[in-house]
Amino acid sequence: MPSVLITGSSRGLGFEFAKQYAAAGWRVLATCRSPEKAEALQALAGGVGHQVSLHPLDVSDLHQIDSLATSLQGTPIDVLINNAGLSGGGFGGGLAEIDYAAWEQVLRVNTIAIAKMATAFLPHLELGEQKKLVTISSQLGSIERNTWGGLYIYRSSKAAANAVTRSLAMDLKDKHIIAVSLHPGWVKTDMGGPGADIAPEVSITGMRKVIDELTPTKSGSFIGYDGEAIEW
Repeated sequence: MPSVLITGSSRGLGFEFAKQYAAAGWRVLATCRSPEKAEALQALAGGVGHQVSLHPLDVSDLHQIDSLATSLQGTPIDVLINNAGLSGGGFGGGLAEIDYAAWEQVLRVNTIAIAKMATAFLPHLELGEQKKLVTISSQLGSIERNTWGGLYIYRSSKAAANAVTRSLAMDLKDKHIIAVSLHPGWVKTDMGGPGADIAPEVSITGMRKVIDELTPTKSGSFIGYDGEAIEW
């Protein structure tokens, strides 16, 4: 049975990832800050033959990441999905309205945690057969596609996340680990809002297909949920 570890699994894209992978027969290691409050995730864990396990994890706390990795020592992970993310107080506001304290927190969650997860869970990925390290990014982190400015906090965190992912692809190549950034599309979630383009089911179905089809030649790529290559 293949296994996947997903951060930020209590709602939105993370929950849909957990639901779809569980339905496909995967072992799902679902993490979120407060599993005891994640009712939908608890119901999922109780309804699919115990193949979904819940684990508390705040990715902004680097010690928690180490602790979870230690508790899962010896557990193979085929796919690790860095899904947990923050927007930094919404997507509005211009240069004069930047909340610098929020910016620091967003960078911890959206960027720094990616490197820490890779470091802490490298032994688990090496034990897995697929060895795939996936970061949920956004085309808003694409410098080439930034044609209208703004969104300083979110854009910078995702651009930095892309840079981290690209370096991981190079540094972990000898260990046969594939690292990619994925753009999920504009999705109808709490973060994306009700006016977004696509439903979570569509986004996750597309990203799972991209993940399934990843090969070493794709490592270090930035890919949309529909398979489109995205400019850095």
